[in-house]
Amino acid sequence: MRAGITILPEYRWAEAKPRWQAAEAYGFAHAWTFDHLGWGPLVGEPWFGSVPTLSAAALATSRIELGFMVASPNFRHPLPFVQEVTALDDLSDGRLTVGLGAGGVDGYDVDVFGGTTKATSPAKRYREFVELLDTLLTTGTADYSGEYYTTVNARTAPGCVQRPRTPFVLAANGPKALALTARHGQGWVTIGAVHDSMAGWWKSLAELSARFTDALSAENRDPAEVRRFLQTDAAPVFSLSSIEVYRDFLGRAAELGFTDVLAPWPRREGPFAGDEAILDTVATDVLPALS
Repeated sequence: MRAGITILPEYRWAEAKPRWQAAEAYGFAHAWTFDHLGWGPLVGEPWFGSVPTLSAAALATSRIELGFMVASPNFRHPLPFVQEVTALDDLSDGRLTVGLGAGGVDGYDVDVFGGTTKATSPAKRYREFVELLDTLLTTGTADYSGEYYTTVNARTAPGCVQRPRTPFVLAANGPKALALTARHGQGWVTIGAVHDSMAGWWKSLAELSARFTDALSAENRDPAEVRRFLQTDAAPVFSLSSIEVYRDFLGRAAELGFTDVLAPWPRREGPFAGDEAILDTVATDVLPALS
């Protein structure tokens, strides 16, 4: 089991830098940030870009894995995004992992453009997004003609530090996205289904994990080769509300076959409200025991 932390891109760098450095010093295996133009109840509050945030984090740390959780095709084209991914992989000396998602069908990232970027088929756009990213990062060139993306004689030297490319962790709950993840992902991430009860939430995760195993089998992939990430943001209980709750999240996730668990950095108020002091206890009492 590897434990990770998600730091929202809401802080000026003077406040953000100590958090990213603390995540590494605490012993978290990886640290992530959201890739949105604005998010949920925090729309209108301070919010910085994910690419410059991760660039600064890469230069402020030396060991911890870094990544998007998750990059959105709602406002990205694969070609310029490949150049940003390549630069981030270089800045971090090969510590970047690229989380990818289909993009929401509503919410601020769609509404802010007046709905003009809304995909007729989010699943098809997601597939094209991942396919073109994979081709460009792996081969450095692509002539691609799809419904949502087109490139002609695209060139993306010098390529990633990691070969053949940075790992992809794909967000998936539905059958098409699970199949896409089984085909192209080095990891899978889910938040589970929305439930009022923890029992219902854990049940949804067990079902999703089994469906992902089936998807891997259909692609003739060894399940041991693909990481399984549980993002705890949607749980009915905040995963860092207490040390006992956090231990329970890690233990139950491991029982379901998850290899990695992500918890949001505790905030002063609003979403993920909690006491930052719990991270000191996590660092001393929990993380050293994880393999």
